[in-house]
Amino acid sequence: MKRTVTTVLASLLLSLLLAAAALAADPENTLYLDLEYGRVTIELRPDLAPAHVARIKELVRTGFYDGIVFHRVIEGFMAQTGDPTGTGTGGSGKNLRAEFSLQPFVRGTVGMARAQSEHSGDSQFFICLAPAPFLNGQYTVWGQVTSGMEYVDKIRKGQGASGMVQSPDKIVRMQVAADVAAK
Repeated sequence: MKRTVTTVLASLLLSLLLAAAALAADPENTLYLDLEYGRVTIELRPDLAPAHVARIKELVRTGFYDGIVFHRVIEGFMAQTGDPTGTGTGGSGKNLRAEFSLQPFVRGTVGMARAQSEHSGDSQFFICLAPAPFLNGQYTVWGQVTSGMEYVDKIRKGQGASGMVQSPDKIVRMQVAADVAAK
């Protein structure tokens, strides 16, 4: 009986802590990325990349990401999206200056994809499926998945070294949490 009461109390305390953490999240700096599998919550990091966070929120609020596919998904590495053409060569048409930081690329890190130039990030981004320390200091970190990685893990993987996906999953909808709460 004593062990059961202790277990129940511990479970209750954990629930309260999780609820407090959820309330502490800033809705203006939280994204909801809805997949067919479920909702992924991303904490934005304006402290690391203010220009990138502002641009991502701007694109999200126009519905830019809704329906866009995960065109490149590499098992054990990352899932990439944000190209309206679905080919890996498109974007919104506005490049951003890199905002590199010391924040490491760990599982769930959201980073800005780019071409050869450091300042070529546009609208494409990726979510790390595993730690990727070789990206540290070379790509802009602008977010971190705080819940829903189990849904990111379900995104269809590509074939071969390029990771291009034949029948890609897509973003159903992406929203700033503050806009959802306001409705």
